[in-house]
Amino acid sequence: MITQLDRSIYLASRSPRRRELLAQIGVRFQVLMFRDQPKTDAELDEMPLEGEAPRAYVERLARAKAQAGWQRIEQRKLPRAAVLAADTTVVVDQRILGKPADRREAAEMLAALSGRQHQVLTAIALRYESQLECAVSVSEVEFGVLSQDEIRQYVASGEGDDKAGAYAIQGRAAQFVTTLRGSFSSVMGLPLYETAQLLQRMGAQQDRRK
Repeated sequence: MITQLDRSIYLASRSPRRRELLAQIGVRFQVLMFRDQPKTDAELDEMPLEGEAPRAYVERLARAKAQAGWQRIEQRKLPRAAVLAADTTVVVDQRILGKPADRREAAEMLAALSGRQHQVLTAIALRYESQLECAVSVSEVEFGVLSQDEIRQYVASGEGDDKAGAYAIQGRAAQFVTTLRGSFSSVMGLPLYETAQLLQRMGAQQDRRK
């Protein structure tokens, strides 16, 4: 990948998938870690607000994570560089399916997705100094009909733990997908096209200010 933001950025995410995707397009980055239990930070509360639309929800969380990452840079007096953050959610019938609280809830989520089409929304946010830009990628995924045994075996594998919608498309859950319209990388957790565009745009803007 050729980007005008040649310097290293911070990735405000623990996700190994997002690290792999950034590396895939040649972006140099450092992982910016939060506390061991990020949900204790008010700005990172992942509970949807009452009546909040799914798109507004993922965009709000991505922005909050980027803002929190920038604050962490300032608090720790780290070298200043752009902070990239992302948030992904699964939506069926306008119901937001975040990360399952336990495997019982994971099984319920997969049952709700069985034989149906759902949306996967991933928002990315890039923060540098006072500048904050955001983009949202929306993909449509359809599952075949899942048997109770298929759901049970998948949940028991642990692959869906800590995943929005209780599944990982890059893993065993790929066998459930009959149709995908949109971005595979976005369903994984980081839309590469939108990410590259944001990095290029911010890099160009920074260069103009020099």
